[in-house]
Amino acid sequence: MKIDLNRNTNISLSKQIYQSIADRISSGLLEKGSRLPSVRSLSKALNVSMVTVSKAYSKLADDHIISTIQGKGTYVQTEKAMNHNDHNTDSTSLNWQLSIPDHLPRAQFWWQNISLTTKSQIWLSAASVHSSLLPEHLISRHISSFILKNPGILSEYGPVQGDLEFRSAIADYLISSGNSIFKNEIIITNGSQQAINLVARTFIGAGDIVVMEAPTYTAAIDVFRWQGATILSVPVDKDGMRIDLLLRLCDTYTPKLIYTIPTYHNPTGTVMSMQRRKELIEIAKDFNCFIVEDDPWREISFEKNPLPALKSMDTDGHVIYIKGFSKFLSPGCRIGTLAASGTILNRLIAAKSNSDLGSPLLTQKALLPFVQLDFMKKHLKSMNHILYNRRNLILKLLKKHMPEAVEWSSPMGGPNIWLTLPSWLSAESLVFEAQNNNIAFLTGSTCYSSEPEFNHIRLSFSSLDQEQLENGIITLSKIVFSFIDKKNAENSPII
Repeated sequence: MKIDLNRNTNISLSKQIYQSIADRISSGLLEKGSRLPSVRSLSKALNVSMVTVSKAYSKLADDHIISTIQGKGTYVQTEKAMNHNDHNTDSTSLNWQLSIPDHLPRAQFWWQNISLTTKSQIWLSAASVHSSLLPEHLISRHISSFILKNPGILSEYGPVQGDLEFRSAIADYLISSGNSIFKNEIIITNGSQQAINLVARTFIGAGDIVVMEAPTYTAAIDVFRWQGATILSVPVDKDGMRIDLLLRLCDTYTPKLIYTIPTYHNPTGTVMSMQRRKELIEIAKDFNCFIVEDDPWREISFEKNPLPALKSMDTDGHVIYIKGFSKFLSPGCRIGTLAASGTILNRLIAAKSNSDLGSPLLTQKALLPFVQLDFMKKHLKSMNHILYNRRNLILKLLKKHMPEAVEWSSPMGGPNIWLTLPSWLSAESLVFEAQNNNIAFLTGSTCYSSEPEFNHIRLSFSSLDQEQLENGIITLSKIVFSFIDKKNAENSPII
């Protein structure tokens, strides 16, 4: 088992071992029943004491993540793994594969995607826009017409940085929303996920300090962990990232990169206040670090004027701006943008060339008319009107059907509702019953890089029609009620 340990941090080695193994198990990379290395062999492989490994294993056992069978060894034994293990009926004969080391410490996004969407019909887990709200017929007709008129496009490579005409249209659109970004500062990527990956691969190495919000976007955690980063978390409240706690953290550690979703935060839906945006920019200047601003949901807004992007407030090149267009135009086309300035931009272009030699030219030409300002205004106005009603519907359903002990957010934009269960009730314990009722939701624990809170659920309302939304929330509410009623019955005094 390959575990990269950072010996130049205040985080103990036993805690690093614990986190690495826990991440692999919760991501499905280590399945139920998989045998873990012995304490002796793992301590030898990692060049640490047996006591250090024993502490990590003891903590994993205390948290019911692994179990030890006397005389036989230590095995993965988690309820989560048992619930998600049915895609491979017999893994015993493949156990030899565990001897092949990999460098993938965590893959929560993959696991959630595979294990939930293949079985569930009501996808409260999917933070995407329902196909009926997308211009898919217009795009498909334009692609067909464009290829017939320009068949040579199929034999052309596009520029690594992206098609100039397409970058110009993207720049015009971003400028209209208050961002002073020029076409030469933009890189076209295969979705925002590739943009995050390019930043991580270019600037983050083993032991580098990355600060992230807690909770945050699951797949971003996966990427930075993959690069060997030491991830430090800063909690989010109603005004976004707690800048006071970030400053306290920076007194001890020097971050290389701060990753944030300041506008309609994923998963909580909160918006970072203007004051905190200004303070975050100043921190980046004071500590000479980057801010990666992920801005996926600004377009889904139920306010007239969302707060300006951090990038628009940056005068010294500290902010790397990431914007995805796939979700609200065409998920199948996978279009995202990454904007930076100075030598940072040049290094990211080089990383892009090493990654894929440039995004498909056909996709960029096909979407060109649809990123034009006039079309976007009409499309977003129509889409947001419907999503605003869907948001109101899910809030109404939650108020009517959820137990009083459950709380939830009321976001002013984005596709997600952050639901908080009573502190004793783990969202993981609801997963199996929800799956039996053809419902999928995202457990909040996957959105934490460490020390997760287990009593949260992210519900997404943008990918469902009204009937699915009603059925999903009513059924989920009944499931939550059943667990609370059972708890109350257990605590009732016997007369």
